[in-house]
Amino acid sequence: MTTTNHLTNKDIHSQSLGIRMLQGAGIAFLLIGLFLLPVDTNPAWPKYWMIRPLIVVPFAGAVGGFFYYKLDHLRVQGGWMRFWAAVLSFFIYVFGLWVGTILGLDGTLWN
Repeated sequence: MTTTNHLTNKDIHSQSLGIRMLQGAGIAFLLIGLFLLPVDTNPAWPKYWMIRPLIVVPFAGAVGGFFYYKLDHLRVQGGWMRFWAAVLSFFIYVFGLWVGTILGLDGTLWN
Protein backbone atom coordinates (compact mmCIF):
# COMPACT_ATOMS: atom_id res chain seq x y z
CA MET A 1 0.00 0.00 0.00
CA THR A 2 1.19 3.46 -0.79
CA THR A 3 0.52 6.44 1.35
CA THR A 4 -0.28 9.61 -0.46
CA ASN A 5 0.21 12.94 1.10
CA HIS A 6 -2.19 15.57 -0.17
CA LEU A 7 -0.59 18.71 1.14
CA THR A 8 -1.78 21.81 -0.59
CA ASN A 9 -0.43 25.27 -0.32
CA LYS A 10 -3.27 27.60 0.36
CA ASP A 11 -2.74 30.87 -1.43
CA ILE A 12 -3.12 33.61 1.14
CA HIS A 13 -3.38 36.42 -1.38
CA SER A 14 -6.87 37.30 -2.55
CA GLN A 15 -5.50 39.50 -5.36
CA SER A 16 -2.22 39.60 -7.23
CA LEU A 17 0.57 42.01 -6.35
CA GLY A 18 -0.01 43.98 -9.54
CA ILE A 19 -3.70 44.49 -8.76
CA ARG A 20 -2.94 45.72 -5.23
CA MET A 21 -0.31 48.13 -6.53
CA LEU A 22 -2.68 49.42 -9.24
CA GLN A 23 -5.39 49.96 -6.64
CA GLY A 24 -3.00 51.92 -4.42
CA ALA A 25 -1.74 53.98 -7.35
CA GLY A 26 -5.27 54.63 -8.64
CA ILE A 27 -6.51 55.94 -5.30
CA ALA A 28 -3.42 58.15 -4.98
CA PHE A 29 -3.85 59.47 -8.54
CA LEU A 30 -7.48 60.41 -7.86
CA LEU A 31 -6.60 62.16 -4.60
CA ILE A 32 -3.73 64.20 -6.04
CA GLY A 33 -5.81 64.97 -9.14
CA LEU A 34 -8.65 66.33 -7.02
CA PHE A 35 -6.14 68.30 -4.98
CA LEU A 36 -4.51 69.88 -8.06
CA LEU A 37 -7.71 70.70 -9.96
CA PRO A 38 -8.53 74.06 -8.31
CA VAL A 39 -4.90 75.30 -8.17
CA ASP A 40 -4.02 78.52 -9.97
CA THR A 41 -0.62 78.36 -11.62
CA ASN A 42 2.13 80.66 -10.44
CA PRO A 43 4.11 82.15 -13.37
CA ALA A 44 7.37 81.40 -11.53
CA TRP A 45 6.68 77.65 -11.66
CA PRO A 46 7.83 75.52 -14.60
CA LYS A 47 5.42 75.08 -17.51
CA TYR A 48 4.60 71.43 -16.79
CA TRP A 49 4.80 71.54 -12.99
CA MET A 50 1.81 69.17 -12.55
CA ILE A 51 3.64 66.23 -14.14
CA ARG A 52 5.86 65.52 -11.13
CA PRO A 53 3.09 65.21 -8.51
CA LEU A 54 0.98 63.15 -10.92
CA ILE A 55 3.84 60.64 -11.19
CA VAL A 56 5.38 60.68 -7.70
CA VAL A 57 2.18 60.43 -5.65
CA PRO A 58 0.74 57.42 -7.55
CA PHE A 59 4.15 55.74 -7.26
CA ALA A 60 3.95 56.23 -3.48
CA GLY A 61 0.42 54.80 -3.58
CA ALA A 62 1.71 51.75 -5.47
CA VAL A 63 4.32 51.22 -2.75
CA GLY A 64 1.49 51.38 -0.20
CA GLY A 65 -0.36 48.73 -2.20
CA PHE A 66 2.80 46.59 -2.12
CA PHE A 67 2.87 46.74 1.68
CA TYR A 68 -0.84 45.93 1.83
CA TYR A 69 -0.12 42.81 -0.24
CA LYS A 70 2.82 41.83 1.97
CA LEU A 71 0.67 42.01 5.12
CA ASP A 72 -1.85 39.48 3.77
CA HIS A 73 -0.18 36.72 5.79
CA LEU A 74 -1.26 38.54 8.97
CA ARG A 75 -4.72 39.30 7.62
CA VAL A 76 -5.62 35.64 7.01
CA GLN A 77 -4.86 34.71 10.63
CA GLY A 78 -8.08 36.43 11.68
CA GLY A 79 -9.01 38.03 14.97
CA TRP A 80 -6.79 40.77 16.29
CA MET A 81 -4.10 40.05 13.75
CA ARG A 82 -6.51 40.96 10.98
CA PHE A 83 -7.36 44.20 12.75
CA TRP A 84 -3.72 45.16 13.34
CA ALA A 85 -2.77 44.29 9.77
CA ALA A 86 -5.52 46.59 8.50
CA VAL A 87 -4.45 49.42 10.82
CA LEU A 88 -0.79 49.01 9.92
CA SER A 89 -1.59 48.90 6.20
CA PHE A 90 -3.67 52.06 6.49
CA PHE A 91 -0.96 54.00 8.32
CA ILE A 92 1.76 52.85 5.92
CA TYR A 93 -0.40 53.92 2.97
CA VAL A 94 -1.24 57.34 4.45
CA PHE A 95 2.40 57.94 5.42
CA GLY A 96 3.52 57.01 1.91
CA LEU A 97 0.96 59.37 0.36
CA TRP A 98 2.07 62.15 2.68
CA VAL A 99 5.75 61.71 1.75
CA GLY A 100 4.87 61.34 -1.93
CA THR A 101 2.81 64.52 -1.83
CA ILE A 102 5.65 66.45 -0.20
CA LEU A 103 8.15 65.19 -2.77
CA GLY A 104 5.78 65.76 -5.68
CA LEU A 105 4.79 69.29 -4.72
CA ASP A 106 8.21 70.44 -3.54
CA GLY A 107 9.09 73.76 -5.15
CA THR A 108 5.52 74.55 -6.23
CA LEU A 109 2.66 74.24 -3.76
CA TRP A 110 4.88 72.87 -1.00
CA ASN A 111 7.25 75.79 -0.64
